[in-house]
Amino acid sequence: MKKAFKLSELDCGHCAQEIEDAVAKLDGVNKVRVNFMSQRMTLDADDARFDEILGEVRKIIKTIEPDAVFEG
Repeated sequence: MKKAFKLSELDCGHCAQEIEDAVAKLDGVNKVRVNFMSQRMTLDADDARFDEILGEVRKIIKTIEPDAVFEG
C-alpha cells in the first residue's frame, strides 16, 4: 500500500533525512520518501501490516522531531 501524509512543523532537512532513514529500516517498508520542502512523507509498505508500521513511524517522528505533527 502506498500513501502520502502531511508532516508539518518539521524544522530542518537533516531531521527529514533522519526520519526517512529510520523509517526505511522498518520491517515491511518497501520505500519511504520525506520531502522537507513540501512537508510530506510518502510511504509504501506491506498492506497487511500498514497500521502497525504507521504506529512505528509515529514513534520515530516523535523521537527525532518532537514538535512535528504527523497527519495520518
